[in-house]
Formats: sequence, structure tokens, C-alpha cells
Amino acid sequence: MSRFEVATLVLAPPPVVFDASLSVELHTSSMRGSREQAVAGVTSGQLSLGEQVTWRARHFGFTWHLTSTISAHIRPSYFVDEQVSGPFRYWRHAHTFEPARDGDGGVEATLMKDIVDFAAPAGPLGTLADALVLRRYMTKLILLRNAHIKETTETARQ
Repeated sequence: MSRFEVATLVLAPPPVVFDASLSVELHTSSMRGSREQAVAGVTSGQLSLGEQVTWRARHFGFTWHLTSTISAHIRPSYFVDEQVSGPFRYWRHAHTFEPARDGDGGVEATLMKDIVDFAAPAGPLGTLADALVLRRYMTKLILLRNAHIKETTETARQ
């Protein structure tokens, strides 16, 4: 099992960042590089507790499908998405949104944290792929997604 964590400061209040993080459209626009699309379950709008979405994306030259469910949801501070079916032996992504202030002016902000626990497929080969590539690649995707959430929510507040 592997874990990585990412923290991103967003200059917008937690409810705004929380809602943006559950937007299907915002997610797909942040993952244009992998041509990610919602193809089943909730395919537009905002995800909520108990709902599922199936994503189709292209990574490492292959098309993958991953179905996840929102297994915990406490607006505006916390939600979890977990793989129901897909390429990982295990996938759990916890999202937290803590109120924060930025700078001397005290601009309202959110400290957005991602805690991702996962297990690669394919036994020992998957463990090797994780060590060599997968964790770094997944972290890069989360950072890309967070940069898009940050840009979208901060721009909306101006």
C-alpha cells in the first residue's frame, strides 16, 4: 500500500473550494491531457454522498476505466472518493478543506489537502511500477487538478 499527500492553499472560502472539487465538469477540464471523461453514473454536475461516477481516461498509452463512489461527505470540510472497480487493487482519496487566511490582509482562504492511499495492480510488478513511476505520476495528476481548482475558484472571486 502506498500513500501520498498534497496540500494546496486556495484564496477562496472552503464551501466554494469544496463544491468545485466535487464538480464533474471541473474535474474533466483539469484532466484534458488524459482525455478524461465521465461515462457512467453521475456524468455532469456535482457529486454527493453515495453517488458513483465512471471515468474513462488515457494513461501510459492505455484507456482505463475507474468507477468511484463518494463514501463520506461533510460539507464543506471533508469528502472521500473510493474505487469501486478499476485498475487499482485499492484506491481511497480523502479531501479536506480547512479555513485559512493568507497574507497580512487576512484574505479568506482554504487549505485543501489530499491524502491518497492506493495499491497498484499486478502484485510484485505493480509494486515495482509504484516505486518507479506510479506514485510520482499520480501526485502530478493531483497537483494538476488542484492548480485548476485554485485557478477556477480564485478567478471566480475577482
